[in-house]
This record gives sequence, structure tokens and C-alpha cells, in this order.
Amino acid sequence: MTAFTRRTLLKHSATQAAWLAVASPLAALAQDKYPSKPITWVCPYAAGGNADSRSRQVAKVMSTLLGQPIIVDNKAGAGGNIGTEIIARAKPDGYTIGMGNFAPLAVNHALFKKLNFDPFTDIVPITLIERGPLVLMVRDDSPYKTVKDIVSAAKAAPGKLSFASGGIGGTHHLSGALFEHSAGIDMIHAPYKSGAAGATDLMSGQVHMMFEQMYSAMPAIKGGRLRALAITSKTRSPLLPELPTMAEQGYPAVEVLNWQGLVGPKGATRHCRMLMCARRSPARATRWPAARPSNSLHSSRPRHHAGPRWCATRR
Repeated sequence: MTAFTRRTLLKHSATQAAWLAVASPLAALAQDKYPSKPITWVCPYAAGGNADSRSRQVAKVMSTLLGQPIIVDNKAGAGGNIGTEIIARAKPDGYTIGMGNFAPLAVNHALFKKLNFDPFTDIVPITLIERGPLVLMVRDDSPYKTVKDIVSAAKAAPGKLSFASGGIGGTHHLSGALFEHSAGIDMIHAPYKSGAAGATDLMSGQVHMMFEQMYSAMPAIKGGRLRALAITSKTRSPLLPELPTMAEQGYPAVEVLNWQGLVGPKGATRHCRMLMCARRSPARATRWPAARPSNSLHSSRPRHHAGPRWCATRR
């Protein structure tokens, strides 16, 4: 792991802890013993991906603050639907929470014929953890140096080029589909159980390209294993200022921001507020190194929104 990544992880964890610590009144906690046993955190994607990494980061900090273990349980499959259904069907006692993601909470109801949960009524949003852009990546030795190179090759051989994703309906998939539609090209979609699995096959040459969350992509880009061609935000990122946006390269419709946050089952609202408070006072929270919220648009740093506000953004 690079020094850049270690510093970033420490900063992100501290920021997450600070925001979780100041979100709710403390009065109710004095009369409640919650949590009195370990908490299960369901991650609807496989180990090693962005959702899993973020889940473990936040769970570790919350576990320290709450004084109880938080166990991350990966339940991957069906574009995040399997794990999200487990959260939705859990007993609303605050002991089963999880990572809520873009695909199962905002997209999959339109892609799948049937969901065994209602993303708008069966899930309680607790807080938005992060929001950030994706980057279009190819192998470092790929012949494609620009987005134009990919479009030219795809038009010359329709259905030959492939792009990886972390599953159907996610921002990896959506970005690739928007790119296809905007450029008038036809590519093969290769869905994986996680973004990490897709990136691994990209580096081994099994697929040609991938849109990946910037946070997850940075180590491979900085390490020279993958080459970034464009970013899906409206403006360039200060972390990669030389990287043009998709809009700059002629595809303004390919503007995508991935988001994910902490969620619980319907009926767990009271316990969700206690999780947000994390048994710490605002005064103590200010002693964390990165207590002040910052704009995460380009770095995928945690970005706090309380549950109701985040719920509105999901619709």
C-alpha cells in the first residue's frame, strides 16, 4: 500500500468517526444500554471492493467508539440485492445495519423484474458516507491512450471491446452504458461480484477497460499498473489535475457520481440515531484530526448527510 493510501485511509477514518459522533442528541443514551452485544454490518458486495473497504473502515471506528464489536458480513450477489434484502428483513433492533449502495437503493428497482424489498420504504438511511466520481481506466500497456482511441476501435469492431463492472446496475455498469449510448458504440458488459474482481481481470488483460471509483483506482493508477483516461465528474479532480473529464472529451452525458452510506431496516430509527451519536460528545469529536467535513466530490472522502436529506437524494 502506498504512503498516499495510508495517509488517506487514516484521514477518512477520522472524518467518518467525527461525523458519526456529532449527528444526534445525547439525552436518550443515558437511559439506554444499546449496544450491549456485537453488531452485524452487512456489505452487499464481495470482499476487496470499494463497498467492502469502506464498510470495514467505518465499522472499525464505530466499534471503538461504541465499545462493541461490529462484524462485517459480505453477502454479495444480484447487483447488491441479496445483501440489501438481508438488511431490509432484519429485526429492527439496531444490531443489523449495513452499507447502502447506489445500485440496490436507486437503480435495481428499474432493472430487475422483482425485488424482495422496497428500497424506499424497507430501508432507513442513517448517513451518507461518501460521494465521488469514477475514472475510465485501461491497462498501462493498452493501445488506447485516449477516449477517442476507444471509440474508434469500438466502431471498427462492434461487440469486441469489453468493460468490467462490479455488478449489474452499479455506477461501473451505468457509466459504461452511458458511454456506449453517448458514443454510439457496442461493447460487451462483464459484470463481477465486486469492483476489485473486475479491476483484477482488467490488470490481467481479461477485459479492455473499466469505470472504477476514484478512491479504489488511485493505488493502481499511481503504481503504474492502470492508465486513467477520463473522470466522470463535471470538473477535473485536484488529485489528478491532468486527467480530463468525459465532457471535455465530447461526452457530457457521462457524468456519474457514486454514493454509498450506512443504512438499517425499517423501524430501527431510534437505534440509528444512537449509532450516529456513537456515545461521544461534540466536544470530544473536535479532537479528531479531520473533524471538519470537506468536499468529497473529487476524492471520494466521506460526505455527511443526515438520513432524511440523503433519502431525498436517492429518489
